[in-house]
Formats: sequence, structure tokens, C-alpha cells
Amino acid sequence: MSEQDYLLDNRDWSKLGFGEQLRQLELEGYLVIPDLLGAEQLARLKSETARLETRAVDYSPHQRGCPAVQFRGGAISELIAHPRTADFLGKVFGDDRVLMSYDYAQSEPGHPGVSFHTDGQPYGSSIFGAKHTCPVMIRVLYYLDDLTPEVSPFRVIPRSHLSLHAEGNPYNRYDGHPEQVMVTAKAGSAVFLNYRVFHGNFPNRGDHAREMLALAFRPAWAGPLAEVEDWDRVEVAKLPPDVQRLMGDRNQRRADIDVANKPANMRTEAPALDPSRWDRR
Repeated sequence: MSEQDYLLDNRDWSKLGFGEQLRQLELEGYLVIPDLLGAEQLARLKSETARLETRAVDYSPHQRGCPAVQFRGGAISELIAHPRTADFLGKVFGDDRVLMSYDYAQSEPGHPGVSFHTDGQPYGSSIFGAKHTCPVMIRVLYYLDDLTPEVSPFRVIPRSHLSLHAEGNPYNRYDGHPEQVMVTAKAGSAVFLNYRVFHGNFPNRGDHAREMLALAFRPAWAGPLAEVEDWDRVEVAKLPPDVQRLMGDRNQRRADIDVANKPANMRTEAPALDPSRWDRR
């Protein structure tokens, strides 16, 4: 198929209430929240990312990145605790949030595009290790430049995280898909991504690079399958208190695996499971 075959999602995301946002994220697998970063914050971030030492990925010299930027300080580290993002994830998770990874990516002119893949690797992988074996995770992709059709916009296969078919094996990769969706957005917007949905980006055929900061959060109960290296506590202590609160033990699991069939004092309601939860404002 041609990479030009796609559906375009350029809706006005600012009109969605919380229930509609939740429906979009849970059902479709992705959500855009616009205008999270103001002009001053964007300028600070771009000034700091310009000083990062990047390296090219294995498939293209035009896709570059800098992993593990959480301790860079300044606006980059402060972004971990972005108030609106932290509040939104708190509502979605209903639990403390734990940062699992934080990386920078730059798609330069000539970038061929990122193949469809998932970020959820239930048994671990050579790319992600055990960090992304958590049963629940949301990645937040902050875009520092406009996402236009020419400059590496986000692409996704909506609802692909719901498939029970072998084609939905999270270790699969796809070069394209006839029902792929292109997502455009203004600089300062963020894509919130269910880490099981198949996604990637389109090539950069423009005349400038597109920058992104990608953070992965999970609820405190949903720890990884195997032990991962925890954050350096000395470095965490140097960060602002609101950032420190989101950088808890990456191995913590608040789950009782010895639960009985009929435990005492079971609840009889769970609003977050209500089929009507998407109707709430």
C-alpha cells in the first residue's frame, strides 16, 4: 500500500470533556490534549534540547535521539510533573503515577518514518528490556514542533490494542496499514498513548526537524514483570518535590497476589468500571 493512504484526524481536541477523553484513550488507544505547553515553556525546552548529545538510530541517520533525559534539570526535568498531565493521569489511573522512562527524539528531514509497533512488551525485549512489561502504561508524547502532514506526524491503528488475533501480537511490526490514521497537532500538544496500540510516525519530507519528548507512566499497582534498575535516589533528591513524587520505585507493585475467592469487606461499586464512565463531564 502507499503511505499516502490514510485517514486524517485533525479534529478540535479542545472540545472533549473528560469522559470523551477517557473514551478516546481507552477505546481508540490514543488522545491528543492541545496547548499543554505555552510559548515560553516551548522556548525553554527547545533551548535545552538543542544542547543534548544525540545519536542516530540503526535504521536511519535522520532519526536521532537521546535516552534517559530525566536528570538533565531545567525545563526538561520539570516537564515530568506537568500539572495538567499529572492531574489527568491521576484521574485515569486512580492511583499514584510512576515514571518508567523519559527520552528525547528528533526526526530530521529525510527521516523514513517509524514502522507500526507497540511499546508494550509483556515478556521484555532487546529494545525495551523489562521496563515496558507493566500491565498498564500510558506514554505521553510532547511535541515541540507542529505536527504537519509533511513533517513526521503521528500515525496509529485505532483500536488495535483490543484485537485478540495473532496479528495483534505486540511483537509484530507493520510497514503500513489500510486503516492507518494520521494525527496532526500544534506544537505544545501531547499525544497520550495506550502502550499496546500499534503506532509510529510518517516520514519527514519537510525542511526542518520535528522534536519530541516521550515519557512513560504507569499506576503504582502495575509493576514490571522482572526487576528493573531503579532511579538513582541521589539524583532524584536534586529534583523539585513535585517531580520526586512521580519518580517512585520503578519496581513497586501494589497488588495482592494472595487474594482469596471471597475476601472480607468486598466493595459493591467501582465507578471506574461503569459502562457509563465515558458519559461523564
